[in-house]
Amino acid sequence: MKNIPRPTKKEVEKYLKKWDSLENYVLQEKSLNKLFFKTYPNNKDISDILIKASSLNDFYSTNIFSIFTVAKHIYELNIDTRLKKGDTTLVNDIAKIKIKGKKKNFYSFATKYCSHHFPEIYPIYDNYVEKVLMYFKKKDRFYNFKKADLKDYTQYKDILISFREFYKIEEYNLKDIDRYLWQVGKKYFPSKNNNDKKSQVSS
Repeated sequence: MKNIPRPTKKEVEKYLKKWDSLENYVLQEKSLNKLFFKTYPNNKDISDILIKASSLNDFYSTNIFSIFTVAKHIYELNIDTRLKKGDTTLVNDIAKIKIKGKKKNFYSFATKYCSHHFPEIYPIYDNYVEKVLMYFKKKDRFYNFKKADLKDYTQYKDILISFREFYKIEEYNLKDIDRYLWQVGKKYFPSKNNNDKKSQVSS
């Protein structure tokens, strides 16, 4: 039986400090921030989208083999206005795509793509975060939700906000909470294949 320490300011601070010591992740994020914030902040040109999507696919090992199809899908959605407004329904719209006639749901990737434009508005989903949220739901019943609700991005964000409120750690933004939850998940629910940060494909 796992016994994860209750989320507190002290616990969050501990993991945020630890994050700052992870040179590979810090430098990776710095590179992505430069790409998304400064070099290609908009999504009007498919070549800009392709570079950003390819970088995410490589850095996060999301294993999307038809990245051009994904980039074209994002381009056709004309996302910039919705992205800036913080439209949470955009994530699921980006995630759901057909490749060679087969339906795909690149949900985790879609959260990353939006998050790297506006990290404090769009928290990242991955399996580590999911496992920690399910653990504390069972332990403390901080919010009434089902596992499947985490795959609806509007509900997912509401769950994270409720998590933050329940444990009285509202002073931390959603990016901070993301970093905290991911590290806790990686520690207490290690991946069998030991992949690095947020490497889940469509889950």
